[in-house]
Amino acid sequence: MKEIWIYAEVREDRVNEVAYELLTRALDLKGKLEDSIISAVLMGRNIPDADKQELIKRGADRVYYVDNPLLKDFVVEPYSKVLIELINRYKPEIIIAPATTQGRTLMPYTAVRLQTGLTADCTGLDIDEAGNLLQTRPAIGGNVMATIRTSTRPQMATVRPHSTRPAPIDESREGEVIEVDVSLTEEDAPVKKLEYLKDKTQVVTVQDADIVVSGGRGIGRADNFKIVYRLAELLGGAVGASRDVVDRGWITYPHQVGLSGKTVNPKVYIALGISGSIQHLAGMQTSETIIAINKDPDAQIFRVSDLGIVGDLHEVVPVLIERLEALKNEI
Repeated sequence: MKEIWIYAEVREDRVNEVAYELLTRALDLKGKLEDSIISAVLMGRNIPDADKQELIKRGADRVYYVDNPLLKDFVVEPYSKVLIELINRYKPEIIIAPATTQGRTLMPYTAVRLQTGLTADCTGLDIDEAGNLLQTRPAIGGNVMATIRTSTRPQMATVRPHSTRPAPIDESREGEVIEVDVSLTEEDAPVKKLEYLKDKTQVVTVQDADIVVSGGRGIGRADNFKIVYRLAELLGGAVGASRDVVDRGWITYPHQVGLSGKTVNPKVYIALGISGSIQHLAGMQTSETIIAINKDPDAQIFRVSDLGIVGDLHEVVPVLIERLEALKNEI
């Protein structure tokens, strides 16, 4: 059987939600690759059994679990050693990991040592007629989309988080958890975690928020971003932005949504003065509900919007803010 692996990232001793998004990708690939199964690679320390079972209920046929004190915190050297040993032992056909800090560190480090190909930051995965993995990612500053075929094995790719929905839970699914022993010593972990410092510039990050309010060039100038912040505050959401306004210095890069920024998948995405370039749409078009306000009736953003308002955002948004403030005062 050909194995499709996902790297099940762990944060704070629990499986990160992004692992379930990778299972959605893997399930799609499994349907196109004959005689294949899905396996999740899980590394850490004292990971709850419930998390292992959830990986199975969301699509994994197997979970390879490596438990070791040196894997409690992510350090690339021991993690890569474990992953390489598993690869050499079980010979997977495909390995996909999230394009998070962990995935972007672990996968290239591992690929170099295995002398295999890796395509980073993919937005799409497919299987060709010969059973090869096709990996689509932005290139030339996001102006074109390139599809890459890897000739070496295993075929490795990192996938943008929040670019697809998590695989749903199927309580009827069954699979096996295989506990694998990999020897690690202190010499395998030359770096020690001292402290974790959170980004305090954002109360809620754009990637974690259920509601994102984003501003584009139509905002007019940096000072006008105060209405974006106020609307996001009233809705309990995060503030996003297009690349154009970040390049202009109106707002900082951590807020940027799009191919060259963050990919988001909130319940509600509100686009204010954003025209909707293909680079921006690729970073937010999987949002559950998209609301756009733009004075240009032909703006691209309206092609993906569930609700579109053609009008001057500086007239529409203040009214919306006023209504929300009134509702808040009534509560």
